[in-house]
Amino acid sequence: MSKDNRLHLIYLLPNIFTAGSIFVGVISIINSAAGNFHKAAGFIFLALIFDGLDGRIARFTKTTSKFGGEFDSLADIVSFGVAPSMFFYFSFGEAYGKFGSLAAAMYVVFGAIRLARFNVTSANIEPSVFIGLPIPTAAIFSVSWVLVALQIGSSFFNFLVLINIFIISLLMVSNIRYPSFKKIDFKKTNVRKVLILMILIFSLIYLNPAIALFTASTFYVLYGVIRGFYHFVLKKRGK
Repeated sequence: MSKDNRLHLIYLLPNIFTAGSIFVGVISIINSAAGNFHKAAGFIFLALIFDGLDGRIARFTKTTSKFGGEFDSLADIVSFGVAPSMFFYFSFGEAYGKFGSLAAAMYVVFGAIRLARFNVTSANIEPSVFIGLPIPTAAIFSVSWVLVALQIGSSFFNFLVLINIFIISLLMVSNIRYPSFKKIDFKKTNVRKVLILMILIFSLIYLNPAIALFTASTFYVLYGVIRGFYHFVLKKRGK
């Protein structure tokens, strides 16, 4: 293989993972429509892996491009916008009639606004914090809540999921700051503490993936809300 062909392949590699994210996102929607909810959730989580790999591979190989960034956003709206929305709607959102339809549509629309704002404000710089809830986190949150609701089988918990879909839709377009883990420098971090935390997380995922992701995503969402409220109170007192 010539040097030019190898260079073209390197530039193509991140986009292959992005395309894979779109592909499994569509497969998730098909499974949701067919009532195969656990398979549908699995494909959304697989899309998260692809989404994490494409950006890191692009940065590692120094093949980031405007095309790759736009392609990634289109993949996100399919895999973390439409797929989780349909997962919620076909699981039990449909039972709430127009409210279920509104929640599903609102999630996708606000997710698209979130991505558009991110593309405009971040440019090529990796942010140290996210303004508004990131759409992949919103996807984990919504899917894990639906999975737990399917396990519990409680109509009251189902109603809470419906309310939470509206809430996280608003959080995506809010000005609440959420921490970004993209700039963690493991050379400066206590590696032993990180290792212990990772072992605990993977242990919880092994025992019950839905509960583990439910707990982690809920904590992350609440952290941003509580932190935002705390700074708002401090700002008011300062005035």
